[in-house]
Amino acid sequence: MDNLYTFTTEEASKLLTQSYSTSFTMGIKTLAGKFQQPIYNIYGFVRVADEIVDTFHNQNQRELLDEFKLEAERAIERQISTNAILHSFQKTVNKYNIPNELINQFLDSMYMDLEDQEYDQELYEQYIGGSAEAVGLMCLCVFCEGDEKKYNELKPYGKTLGAVFQKVNFLRDLHFDYEVLDRVYFPGIDFETISEEDLQAIYDDIEKDFDESLIGIRGLPKGARFGVYSAYKFYRELFEKIRETPKDVLLKERIRIPNLGKYRLLAVSFFKNKMKNI
Repeated sequence: MDNLYTFTTEEASKLLTQSYSTSFTMGIKTLAGKFQQPIYNIYGFVRVADEIVDTFHNQNQRELLDEFKLEAERAIERQISTNAILHSFQKTVNKYNIPNELINQFLDSMYMDLEDQEYDQELYEQYIGGSAEAVGLMCLCVFCEGDEKKYNELKPYGKTLGAVFQKVNFLRDLHFDYEVLDRVYFPGIDFETISEEDLQAIYDDIEKDFDESLIGIRGLPKGARFGVYSAYKFYRELFEKIRETPKDVLLKERIRIPNLGKYRLLAVSFFKNKMKNI
């Protein structure tokens, strides 16, 4: 394999990540060097699939997703692809033995976004299982570097952490998802009549997930712990800001953490990690 080609495709995944998410990029940079590029490669794959279902509205999105899925399967099998993002992704999949079931589970959730449907509890859990939990487990495969015992020990917490990040994203994007994409993911919730009690039930569920996932972060390999904890702290702060936001504002605006706040959280996370106070 041409090392220059592989290097260039990985730079493409890195650039894609940096262009779409300053927060995620900041978190990746806090990982040990050996973990950074594999996570960029995973994010690039996830980002392209998400873009297909969220923004390519003037195209046949299902056909595009079908093609993307088939091309990903071929890339993993052949260990090469002319698609730069899929070439870098297959390298990570093959190196860290990421199960095909996780990839298919993620893509199944992307197909769900192409359906006009109301989410009950079963569909909600199915969607989160693919869009968030499966991605979290892909990253865990990288962090555990083939240590199956460690992976199985941390797997429940990895799923919970991925799920809680997704749930916070759902809250943050309530207005955009409803007004632009005509989606409300939370089961039994009507955007037009959502109440304070509805929101409180969602907040309580998220709080429980945050508490549980912290247990798993403490058990991560050293090179991954600080980076994942930094992401945890960012999402926890975002969640607290959302929870303190009046309902009328939350339903009209996208709540954000300014860059200065992100750097402050990064410093706090670094100090706590060094003091082993996570």
